Amino acid sequence: MSLVYFLLWLVFNGRITLEICAVGAVLSAALDFFIRKVFRLNLTVHNLIRTARILPEILVYIAVLLAEIVRANLSITRLVLAPEIAVEPCLVKFRTPLKSEAARVALANSITLTPGTITVSLDGDELLVHALNREIAGGLEGSLFERLLARMERILHV
Repeated sequence: MSLVYFLLWLVFNGRITLEICAVGAVLSAALDFFIRKVFRLNLTVHNLIRTARILPEILVYIAVLLAEIVRANLSITRLVLAPEIAVEPCLVKFRTPLKSEAARVALANSITLTPGTITVSLDGDELLVHALNREIAGGLEGSLFERLLARMERILHV
């Protein structure tokens, strides 16, 4: 990866001199070391290919998340502006079939980002979610978020 960083350095500088090459080599090596040690990332060609394979799925997930946030905002706005407020807060506990911790955390965070719900706890594969009413809570288990994250898990483990 140091070579990729060095080539980017040269492209962004627009000219090649001994000083630019020397500074670029040192900075590229330092950046590569920093990323590997501090972030514990191993940026290999294999990992970059895996990332490229899952990138379309990530973009779909982000689009679905944004659409759900907008839809939930409208739902909560209707609930707040209604003549009589029909809020029936509830706690819902359910298990997710997601296998990786990263996918379960992404699910918990997506639920929390959606207005009207907050993930209270994530313990293994069990989530405890607070929802403003039963209607909102009904769509948590087996949600589209869960299905998209499961599909990403399958892509990464094939």
